[in-house]
Amino acid sequence: MLDLELLRSFVSVVEAGGFTRASERVHRTQSTVSQQIKRLEEDVGQVLLHRDGKDVRPTEAGERLLSYARRLLALAEEARDVLREPDGGAVRLGIPEDFAAYRLAKLLGAFARSHPNLRLDVRADQSKNLARDLERGELDLALFKRAAGGKDAIAVWPEEVHWVTSKSHPVDVNLPSVPLIGFPLGCLYRAGAIHALESAGRAWHMSYMSSSLAGIQAAVAAGMGLSILSEMSIQSDHRVLTAKDGFAPINKTEVALMAAPNASSATLRLADRLAEFCEDVQAKAA
Repeated sequence: MLDLELLRSFVSVVEAGGFTRASERVHRTQSTVSQQIKRLEEDVGQVLLHRDGKDVRPTEAGERLLSYARRLLALAEEARDVLREPDGGAVRLGIPEDFAAYRLAKLLGAFARSHPNLRLDVRADQSKNLARDLERGELDLALFKRAAGGKDAIAVWPEEVHWVTSKSHPVDVNLPSVPLIGFPLGCLYRAGAIHALESAGRAWHMSYMSSSLAGIQAAVAAGMGLSILSEMSIQSDHRVLTAKDGFAPINKTEVALMAAPNASSATLRLADRLAEFCEDVQAKAA
């Protein structure tokens, strides 16, 4: 019999690329995770990982076991869900639009397939609306942006945001009034842009406003104005503006993951998947 906890640690080490980040995922010490991998290798009679300093990758046997391990863990989660919530239940998730467009759909699709009796209701919206609806009990789980330093979250990650202009049609940064592109009133980025400009004594006006991230990205590329975008939302036809261009960094923001007080087991499992996703995004950006 293969121990599911050992398999979970093995999958985490492979996906994280090392023992340190894997130990954070499974909430164990690094030495415990290392011992678990050793036990698993003894159980199957095979070396499963190549260890080269901090670099860890699966052996041929490890690659063969990896797909089985993922399927066994998914099946175990499905069985627990069926027993705990026979009717399947539902998870109402809120996410920012830039996350919706950034590989997150694949994660959510995989989660839905591994929980066939669970209804997953996903809504992409402005962060202020997501935070409000989570507090009202209209969402079970929310991933949203906020000013840095908040509390009471499952996890938080610092966010990189930048001033951007068009690469092909850059806006004259010395215009008497800076043309801004942004989301409607209440958007964290919009408020940050206005605060930064007014603190620098610069006039501004909204040249383009949209509730669609794609619309804002297109307007920036067309040279209709300047905007503030997260690092993951900046496209190849955008150019980042720096202090040399006269645009100081924006006040720090963060991405917070929060669940309702009465969150179901399925909701908390989805929260774990989202936390792993955000950690991977952060690691790749570092």
